[in-house]
Amino acid sequence: MVTEGREQERISVLGIPSLGDRFAVFETMVKEHNISLVTPPVTKHTLSLGARYSPEFACLPFKGILGTFIECLEQGADTLFMVTSFNACRMGYYAKVQEQILRDLGYRFKFLRFHSSEKGLIGVLRAIKRFSNNASWPTVVSLFRLAVAKLRALDELEREVQKIRPVELEKGTADRLYREAIGAIDRATSFASLRQAMRGYFERLEQIPKDAEYAPLKVGIVGELYVVMEPFFNMNLEIELGKMGVEARRTRSTFFSEYTKWGTFLNALNDEKKELQKFAHPYLKRDVGGHGLESVGEKVRRAGDYDGIIHLAPFTCMPEVIAQNIMPFTKEGIPVLTIACDEQLGRAGMLTRVEAFVDLLERRRIGNILR
Repeated sequence: MVTEGREQERISVLGIPSLGDRFAVFETMVKEHNISLVTPPVTKHTLSLGARYSPEFACLPFKGILGTFIECLEQGADTLFMVTSFNACRMGYYAKVQEQILRDLGYRFKFLRFHSSEKGLIGVLRAIKRFSNNASWPTVVSLFRLAVAKLRALDELEREVQKIRPVELEKGTADRLYREAIGAIDRATSFASLRQAMRGYFERLEQIPKDAEYAPLKVGIVGELYVVMEPFFNMNLEIELGKMGVEARRTRSTFFSEYTKWGTFLNALNDEKKELQKFAHPYLKRDVGGHGLESVGEKVRRAGDYDGIIHLAPFTCMPEVIAQNIMPFTKEGIPVLTIACDEQLGRAGMLTRVEAFVDLLERRRIGNILR
């Protein structure tokens, strides 16, 4: 953990970039330690701020995160947090460049960077201790266990909602319950209250009227983590696919509870990454940074499970550009739609492309049945 500023100074307001709903569930927990959590949702204003102060060649995640940091600071954050890594992706440079831009703009703050090399159990516990203003170790372990349980609850609910969206008779019902459930998970202060909330919302999801005879198309969503996970940048793609009667699927690596499993905390390579490397290897021999290898591997692995793949790639993202150029030439005949994401991407244009892609998949399915 790298801390800029005075090491012993307490955190009062912690600003974290938005990544869907993932960090919102920890707001209640940090409040117990007199820390306010600021995670402003990404909006057009966020992106305009980020684009205004970013280098022109910077990718969409850089601009989105920078804009979020500015909004966090304007809302009173005294500390910012960023996950960084050292690989072929430019993400390894983000934190330092963004920090310098913000300081040049006149903001004063502490900056915490969590390196990918610190993902082991001890590194995570030390990070929680720092974020909780050096709480006692028993408190840190307790916070960690509850945080892991909340992540797993959120991921289990989201997976269930993904299955219900295309078959529910009244579109939007599952999403309304899911938004309620996020608040209930956040408010849970014990394992008992969390289990109670989970049980109640799973029962309500099960009771949603569904078309039991409809077999939805299954479309995998792959690409760079930020644009896959942040609904603003992908135009709520999963929800829109559900309205079209399509079941959206994502890789395990986009569900953060997968990173809390024991093997991962011992710094072992995640089983998912190993498997995707195996499938990608005939076409991509090494990790090219970001999620490029995962995008190729997922296409190869899921050729028999998915009807199609939607590949989300930030404009100028080199790992995803490499993946984009490899995927059309793999022997697996699964259709792939690549969407380049930047601040110029419009909702109407994107949905038109997605609707045409879904129509192609439906016709392809009918053709396969008639053969």
